[in-house]
Amino acid sequence: MPWSPWHYRLHKHLKNKPSLLPQGACLLLAISGGQDSMALLKLLLDLRRLHHWNLHIWHGDHCWHEESQLTAHELKQWCTKQDLQVHSSQASKGLTKNEASARQWRYEQLVKQANSLSSQKELTCTHVITGHTSSDRAETVLLNLARGADLAGLSSLREVRSLNEEIKLVRPILCFNRKETEQICKEMQLPVWIDPSNRNLNFSRNRIRHEVLPALEALHPGCSLRMAALAERLTHYKNDQLSLSNLALKAVKGSKGLRREALCQLSQTARATLLASWLKEIGASGISTSSLVELSKKIEPNQPPGSINLGKGLKINWTKGSVQFSEINHQSS
Repeated sequence: MPWSPWHYRLHKHLKNKPSLLPQGACLLLAISGGQDSMALLKLLLDLRRLHHWNLHIWHGDHCWHEESQLTAHELKQWCTKQDLQVHSSQASKGLTKNEASARQWRYEQLVKQANSLSSQKELTCTHVITGHTSSDRAETVLLNLARGADLAGLSSLREVRSLNEEIKLVRPILCFNRKETEQICKEMQLPVWIDPSNRNLNFSRNRIRHEVLPALEALHPGCSLRMAALAERLTHYKNDQLSLSNLALKAVKGSKGLRREALCQLSQTARATLLASWLKEIGASGISTSSLVELSKKIEPNQPPGSINLGKGLKINWTKGSVQFSEINHQSS
C-alpha cells in the first residue's frame, strides 16, 4: 500500500482528533470528481485499512454543463474499479440555479442518502465528508467579510458542523490547500474531471478564486493560508465565547428571567452577547444583532422599564429588577 507524506500528514491529523472520523465509522464522501474531492477520496481509501472505515461515495449532478452526465458515468466506473459503492443524484432543471440553491440541494441529498444507508441492517451513517480545503476557507472569509458578516460568519467553514441532529458534516482536509491537492492528484495519477462552471465568473466564489485571491497572493504571498488560519482561530474564539457566556448566564439568572442589576454591570456589547445566549437557550434564536444591541442599550442603568418587540412573535419586557421573555398572542379577527 502506498505511503506518502500526504498520507502521514492526514493520518497524524486524524490520530490527534480521533472523534473527527471515528474508527470503523460509515463515511459518506461527497465526490465531485474535481482535484480536492479526488485527493480526499484517494487518501481516505488508502488509510481505510488503518481506520477500518466503511466508505460510500455520493456524486451530485447539478446539470450545469453538457458533460455532467459523462462525468458522473466515468467517475462511477473509476470508483467501481476501486470496489467502492457509488450513489448519485441528479438535480431537476432550475433547482440549482445559483450557488446557494446548489449547496442546499447537495446537503439535502447527502442527508437523504445517509439516512438511506442507516436504514440498512447493521449500518449507521452519521458522517458526511467533503473535500473543502484551506483555500476554500480563505475564499469564504473574503466573501463573508465583503457581505458584512460578524466574527461568527468569519469563522465559517468549520471542520465539523451538524447537518441535523444525527448527521455531521466533516471537512478533514482543511489542513491542505488547493495547490497541495493538485500535487496529490499528479503524484498519485488520479483522474480529475474539470467542471466548466468553476470558470463561470457569474458565480461570486469563482471571481474570488480566479481574480481576487491571485491579486492578494501577488501582493502578500501566503495570504490564503493566513486567512484560513484566522478562520480557525475565530472558530476557537467563538467556542470559548459560548462557554464563557453559558457560565455568565447562570450568574445573572433570577426567579423572573435575568437579573437586570447583574446585567448592567457588563459592557453594552457583553450584555448583547449574553442576551443572545439567553434567547437561544429559551428557544428564541435568530434575533438580529441590531435588535440585541438596541435591547442592550434600553436596559442600561437609569433607563426606565419598558418592552421591545423582537419580531417572530417574541417580546422582551424589563422592569427595575429583571428582564423577561414572553410570546405575543395574536388574536384572530
